[in-house]
Amino acid sequence: MKDRISAYDVAEKAGVSQSTVSRVLNNYPFMKETTRQKVLTAIEELGFTRDEIARSLASKKTRTIGLILGDITNPFFSESAKVITRKAQEMDYNVILCNTNHSEENLNKYIQTLMGKRVDGIIIASADKDNQKIKELYDKGFPIILYNSIMEHDHANYIAVNNYKGAQLAVEHLYHFNHREISYIAGPSKYVTTHLRNLGFKDALDKFGLKMNDKFIYDREFSYDEVYLFAKNLLNQQSRPTSFFASSDQMALAVLDAAASEGISVPDQLSVIGFDDIDLAKNQFIGLTTITQPKEKMAMLTLEKLVSLIEEKEHVDAPIQIVLEPELISRKTTGVYKP
Repeated sequence: MKDRISAYDVAEKAGVSQSTVSRVLNNYPFMKETTRQKVLTAIEELGFTRDEIARSLASKKTRTIGLILGDITNPFFSESAKVITRKAQEMDYNVILCNTNHSEENLNKYIQTLMGKRVDGIIIASADKDNQKIKELYDKGFPIILYNSIMEHDHANYIAVNNYKGAQLAVEHLYHFNHREISYIAGPSKYVTTHLRNLGFKDALDKFGLKMNDKFIYDREFSYDEVYLFAKNLLNQQSRPTSFFASSDQMALAVLDAAASEGISVPDQLSVIGFDDIDLAKNQFIGLTTITQPKEKMAMLTLEKLVSLIEEKEHVDAPIQIVLEPELISRKTTGVYKP
């Protein structure tokens, strides 16, 4: 059975604009014959008829969505993108993938580009909490859902994990393993998810009567090299942490590498917890203890809800705001601290 097709598909293959495809289908008289043949050839090669493309244009839907990631090199995002694109194909949607490198300027440019391509909806991962372009789209009722991200806005749609609880689970686990000196790789404060994890971390410390050492806190943009050097420096101090909680598995791996470079045994001399449960965390040689995010469920749910908004399958009086519960997965990188 053939997949559905959009004018976007034909335009991409023919190397023309969607408006040109429309003019060809409507037998626009003032057009180069070479251009007309390009479009007709593209339709034929894609295995569809003029009538099918015309119906797509008439519906004013391109059956294309935008997927904007903060950092495609982060396994959590790339693994999530794999699920979303697979599910999109099953639902006869194309996906345009964008990578911002955690730049708000890039995010705004990609939003503008995607709107220019007339996408039917957008999924955004790692959105800045105060991004005005996203808020404008929400105000206009454009189908957009934040993935693993939260925005404080009356019409914000998002699907995320309980970040506050996730951080608390990590501290609780370390505390019960007799750790009292905990370093926290927090990440940038511009994300609501980071703020919630920070709050969960601090409240958990208070709950167990522990004091936060500001020298043990990393609160800058995630960078493997910078986190590696930060951890390496701490581990060389006379008064060093006995454990690390990193709010990203990727950054937890940087801490493990720093410990290995200093000849520090994990978990005998140092415990490390991550956040995400990426595929590499399950590797038998690493066995990273981590806070798992149900990314398969989150990703599929995000795509399904976005398509429902696009196709107006459900009447939504209130914004879609779904928060899933995290779990702690105990593996090889945490153990009881013995002074």
